[in-house]
Amino acid sequence: MRCINISQLNKSIKGDALEFIKKSNEDYMAKVAVVAKSVADSGKPIVLLSGPSGSGKTTTAMRLADELGKNGIKARVISMDNYFIPNKNIEEKNVPRDEEGNIDLESPYRVDIKMFQEHMKLMAECKPVEVPEFDFVTQDYKSYTPITREENEVMIFEGIHALNPEVNGGVTDTATCVYVSVRTRLKTKNGDLLHPSHVRLMRRLLRDRLFRGREYDDIFAMYKSVQRGENLYIMPYKNRADFDIDTFIDYETPVYKGLIYDDLLNAEKSKYSDMRSMVLKYLEEIDPIPSVFVPKNSLIKEFIG
Repeated sequence: MRCINISQLNKSIKGDALEFIKKSNEDYMAKVAVVAKSVADSGKPIVLLSGPSGSGKTTTAMRLADELGKNGIKARVISMDNYFIPNKNIEEKNVPRDEEGNIDLESPYRVDIKMFQEHMKLMAECKPVEVPEFDFVTQDYKSYTPITREENEVMIFEGIHALNPEVNGGVTDTATCVYVSVRTRLKTKNGDLLHPSHVRLMRRLLRDRLFRGREYDDIFAMYKSVQRGENLYIMPYKNRADFDIDTFIDYETPVYKGLIYDDLLNAEKSKYSDMRSMVLKYLEEIDPIPSVFVPKNSLIKEFIG
């Protein structure tokens, strides 16, 4: 696992922040390009792309599609969220509940597995399907999109359960499997390491507040459940991936420093104060980078808007 000293990170920022950003983006895209070349050479019609919450699945899937285009391969991205079972069908589909009696939103059985597997099979055979669009407000399907895969086209399915064989049916001959997550650790001056899951937490603090209207404490409150779901339903299957992409962007925590540090520092005390302090402990050593320096095609735009 890659490790970066925060002192070295700050040195790179002070040297030439714009060049540092440019190189970091190029490093990430180089990883995606390697996968795209292999997918293009394999001739397999499907890519299954998985990763935990805040791993950058959506952006990586889109960048992979772009790179496939450069290899002369048409590609389309489909979010597996669209295969969630509507709330009105939760009981009849026997979606499990968590320890507190609530619907287990992290469970793979939240996905309509039968529909998903049927659609993958039909798409591989270039037969027509109607892909639902799941509405998170109504918790129901709001429309259906007719899709027929072309002969020279790759369908990229991205979602947290994409590599789970119970969900994907154990496909091997028609799909390339990709796992994405933060793998790099940051080291403080006293040797403490920022765990990759905490980088993803920072991403979620920004994304969920901006795009989902949640307060920081609401996001901290969900952290335990999200971690539980990752350990139960995502991590056990990452070794099934043909490729593993580290989505850590070297300049991302300096950008987050400028966006959330003061808010977290000045927040009122609550039962999540310890979690806020944990995030602050690492950010306080990092020199900030203004978010206006972040390119429009950066992966972290998925989280900062």
